[in-house]
Amino acid sequence: MFSRRGLRKLAADAGLLVVAAAFVLPLAWVVLSSLDAQADLQVKIPDQFTFGNYDAVLEPEITFTPMLNSLILCGGATLLTVVCAALAAYPLSRFRSRFNRPFLLTILFATSLPITAIMVPVYALFVQVELIDTMYGTIYFFAASQLPFAIWLMKNFMDGVPKSLEEAAWTDGASAFQSLLRIVLPLMGPGVAVVTVFSFVMMWGNFFVPFMLLISPDQMPASVSINDFFGNRGTVVYGQLAAFSMIYSTPVILLYVLISRRLGGGFALGGAIKG
Repeated sequence: MFSRRGLRKLAADAGLLVVAAAFVLPLAWVVLSSLDAQADLQVKIPDQFTFGNYDAVLEPEITFTPMLNSLILCGGATLLTVVCAALAAYPLSRFRSRFNRPFLLTILFATSLPITAIMVPVYALFVQVELIDTMYGTIYFFAASQLPFAIWLMKNFMDGVPKSLEEAAWTDGASAFQSLLRIVLPLMGPGVAVVTVFSFVMMWGNFFVPFMLLISPDQMPASVSINDFFGNRGTVVYGQLAAFSMIYSTPVILLYVLISRRLGGGFALGGAIKG
């Protein structure tokens, strides 16, 4: 008979397998269907493997232009978000004020607002200031929507950098801005990487914002153009949809792989605080 501890371990393993299956099955469908000329909603091994689905979607108007638009939108908005979050988190982390906590609670409340609740006034505002159907206007809104949570993350990582290191730099004549650039940000590299990946991923999969703020077809990102694979009468080209999804997920995977070493490297503070 199993012991009570063994039963608990068995139940935990079974639960983990169920969760893993919930993630593996959709991924398996995407990979297999992208190589199947007769793809449908079933997860199955293709009768004959083919790259015809990739050949069909690797066209400028289908894949390359939307992917370039997505890179411009999400890359520009991520850069703006990280810069603004670092500048906002620095005084919150380093200077004590009675307004710090109310400000943090306010931006925390801003993260709980559903995007659908604010899109109508945002759309009206963008029309009045002539930012509708502009790439830079969408970049501004992307950055503004991700900034509250990015500030929270950045401040938490920044709190882990000892202030004594900055005080030594201030003694040598460095300004607060110089100490932020040369001391704090290099030491919290993994934190900056986390904020970068989180912001980019959240923007990369966003369908609603560019769908509302962009009108011209040549400016639509891949998150919106993927809707073209769904026909007007309920027909879906599953093989091409799966192939496009594989290509669409590539930039996010590459971004994670490129900075995964820094994510797992921890903070390099051990040698900095010695002596």
